[in-house]
Amino acid sequence: MNPEHFAPPGPLGFGGAPLGNMFDVVDEETSRAALNAAWQTGVRYFDTAPHYGSGLSEHRFGEVLRGYPRDEYVLSTKVGRLLSAEEGAENPPFVQGLPFRVRYDYSYDGTLRSVEDSLQRLGISRIDVAFIHDLAADHHGDAWKDLFATAMDGAAKALIRLREEGIIKGWGLGVNLTEPCELALEQSDPDLFLLAGRYSLLNQPALDRLFPMCAERGVNVVVGGPYNSGLLAGGRTFEYQDAPAEMVAKRDRIAAICERHGVDIRAAALQFCAAHPVVSAVIPGAKHARKVQDNAGLIAQPIPAALWQELKDDGVLPADAATPA
Repeated sequence: MNPEHFAPPGPLGFGGAPLGNMFDVVDEETSRAALNAAWQTGVRYFDTAPHYGSGLSEHRFGEVLRGYPRDEYVLSTKVGRLLSAEEGAENPPFVQGLPFRVRYDYSYDGTLRSVEDSLQRLGISRIDVAFIHDLAADHHGDAWKDLFATAMDGAAKALIRLREEGIIKGWGLGVNLTEPCELALEQSDPDLFLLAGRYSLLNQPALDRLFPMCAERGVNVVVGGPYNSGLLAGGRTFEYQDAPAEMVAKRDRIAAICERHGVDIRAAALQFCAAHPVVSAVIPGAKHARKVQDNAGLIAQPIPAALWQELKDDGVLPADAATPA
């Protein structure tokens, strides 16, 4: 990895979307317990965003993380959405979030305001990384390209300034498409990406072009959604919707191979994501302390090399995919 580009510690981080009441309400005690469990299991990288519960996730992160030494953990949040007070505003898929309406803003000034607002919600004096969030959200086809151009002219320039001034250590994109990351590498100087759902046991579109580009530039990747929103963890959703039949069938093939080798499919999912050289951390979301503890055990579970070879022989994984030693 290029030492000039900042990378959060891994292999496990903590993803903050569930603590923004994603799909279901999480009470305050449960939220605190999950974050404290992450710290106790050795996690030192925490990622959140204004979008998650209209500020709720950031509030909850700050409440807990203020109890730990600031120099001992890495904290990232996101820009691209500003919050304004509005009672009863909805922000799906988050439920019973804070009373703020979310609106897109990828401008230079909006980005500076977003970072300042996040610091106040967190109650923490600095963040380490700012990701430009969800350039492709709610946009189909190539419609995201207009937002991307706005973000490169506004948000990216603001974040580069903050990096140069030492206010943040790194910036990048937090997205669920590979193409914006590839364009950002061609047009600017990002330090890292948070890529959700595009590098997993089920789905590896990042492998062909983006990851080689990152390796060449010394840019790091944080992998979000290692369970593909639940399908690889026993659920029935893929990318937050009912999983298509072909993905369920592929998951079942993977599960059968894992069972033959006595391996939990979730362990294979986490360790596969973490094995690629450009990946600095994997951030599965978790609402409960037990899930956090489970993930810590799964990332360390011994996996025989024969399992990885059988996944490749079966065609589930590309023959050249990086796998744990």
